[in-house]
Amino acid sequence: MSHPLISTYLAGVQQLKDAVKGLTREQLQARPIAGKWSTLEVVAHIADFEPVYADRFQRVAALKKPLLLAADENEFVAHLDYQSRDIEQELQFIEVIRTRMAALLSRLPAEAFTRQGVHNERGLVTLEQLLQSAVNHIPHHIKFIEEKRKALS
Repeated sequence: MSHPLISTYLAGVQQLKDAVKGLTREQLQARPIAGKWSTLEVVAHIADFEPVYADRFQRVAALKKPLLLAADENEFVAHLDYQSRDIEQELQFIEVIRTRMAALLSRLPAEAFTRQGVHNERGLVTLEQLLQSAVNHIPHHIKFIEEKRKALS
């Protein structure tokens, strides 16, 4: 059974690629809006959180109310040298994870999307809610990329 959110989840990859298309390395690393991440940092953040989402999907699908730990995005950006990342590697990583997870999610029965995990900050969350969160993640950050592109013009 294929959940209706899966195609939107997959579409996020191309949306992100389109958002950064044509940007030079200097533009990707620029911080044209004071106090905000660069475009490269935004893409690296997305790439670093794709495995977090994937782990949550698998744990909720396979285990009985597993504990899901929050991750602090600001600690990741502060300590994982996002500015030195390669944009193409980051985009490929995102695509590989989303493609693999979409295939896995597509094979789950409908009732699997009602299974729950226990997020240490948000409490009970269903697999469907986790998938919706992942679906929203890239569009949420594309808005910031578009702001940066505009500020660089």
